[in-house]
Amino acid sequence: MTIDFSLLFSVLAGVVLLITLILRFKVQAFIALLLASILVGVLSGMPPKMIINTIEEGMGSTLGFVAVVVGLGAIFGAILERSGGAEALAAFMLNKFGEKQSSWALMVTGFIVAIPVFFDVAFIILIPMIYALQRKTGKSLLLYGIPLLAGLAITHSFIPPTPGPIAVAEILMADLGWVILFGFLVGVPTAIICGPLFGKYISKRIHVVAPELTINDQIFKKLPPVGSIIIIIAIPIIMIVLNTLLNSPFMADFNIPKKLLEWIGMIGHPFSALLIANLIAWYLLGIRKGFTKTQLLDISTKSLAPAGIIILITGAGGVFKQMLVNTGTGEMLANYFAEQGISLLLFGFLAAVIVRVLQGSATVAMITAAGLTAPLVLVNTSEPEKALLVIAIAAGASIMSHVNDSGFWLVGKYLGLTEKQTFQSWTVMTTILAIIGFLATFLLSLFF
Repeated sequence: MTIDFSLLFSVLAGVVLLITLILRFKVQAFIALLLASILVGVLSGMPPKMIINTIEEGMGSTLGFVAVVVGLGAIFGAILERSGGAEALAAFMLNKFGEKQSSWALMVTGFIVAIPVFFDVAFIILIPMIYALQRKTGKSLLLYGIPLLAGLAITHSFIPPTPGPIAVAEILMADLGWVILFGFLVGVPTAIICGPLFGKYISKRIHVVAPELTINDQIFKKLPPVGSIIIIIAIPIIMIVLNTLLNSPFMADFNIPKKLLEWIGMIGHPFSALLIANLIAWYLLGIRKGFTKTQLLDISTKSLAPAGIIILITGAGGVFKQMLVNTGTGEMLANYFAEQGISLLLFGFLAAVIVRVLQGSATVAMITAAGLTAPLVLVNTSEPEKALLVIAIAAGASIMSHVNDSGFWLVGKYLGLTEKQTFQSWTVMTTILAIIGFLATFLLSLFF
């Protein structure tokens, strides 16, 4: 298989334009991805009308799934956030684990809370917990902050219904149940290493304290029962994974009635699972807690603003992928890599790493890498293999958060770190997260 260098050049030019527009000209990622896709089409010799049709095809095929899931997930997370559910869970975990094991409690809390709640929102909600611990123990704030951040970052990257893995899974046409399952298998050991273990190490070298408590910080409110929070978060995850497992080839010998599998397939579909979770949260955390219908409507409506941005960027990523498919670039590269024996996992990981380091946004890195990788996925690629590819890309997109990433400044500000200290703690932690996450994914790929 020979490489058509004109097609290869068109892809490289598209990626360069994308990064230049975002970095140099501060163009919104949605517009930048569309312009990069058009450039790929023009340079590859695609007719003008076909370029427009490809944009429509890529946008439509991607958003049919992503828009519904991300929208429902955003509403679900907003109700959990406003009801005090995240704080209730954190308080429960800290109480159960005790002060000595509080860093582990915070890691687990971050891991669970970030499933329905966006990373930055969850961090801001939970930051008072680690301030209180630091004031009580006098130890470095990083002993508690790093484990919490590790739990939040890993779930945010690896486990649906958070938007990043949802978007990558849809572009790669991977089954969400498998993505959730592998996200947990990879995420747990990764969280332990870059959370409590690294947190203990770095806290001995960088001592930072919580800001002084003001009268405005001393707010007390009645939190919802933690049992209901855990059940509500678990419902959609269990339903989706159960549907995947019962409809997988592993269950073929059990002779489950076809009609039953069809109904399980409907109830366990992400659309249905998240709808059910939303209705339960709406009642238990909304109506039962004293929220009016108008307040719940306002919470739901406001939650869709950040979701809308993610949905549009994901759609533009689908356009980029479709442009590679329709120009024939994807098939050419797929055949070449197959002949050379180059690992698709490694390609996806490195593609995400490069985009992440250059432009900062983990979401844009995931979507761009997924767009580059999707055309290389062969017809006979199994669902577990595609799910592992999703995790590999997510790991690469998490690496080395630095000054071009808003998360770098958010963490530094709330933990009271200098830029150098943020590099030594947060940047190093995200790099460990990415490397361990990829290595764990590679090990799993040997068995699937």
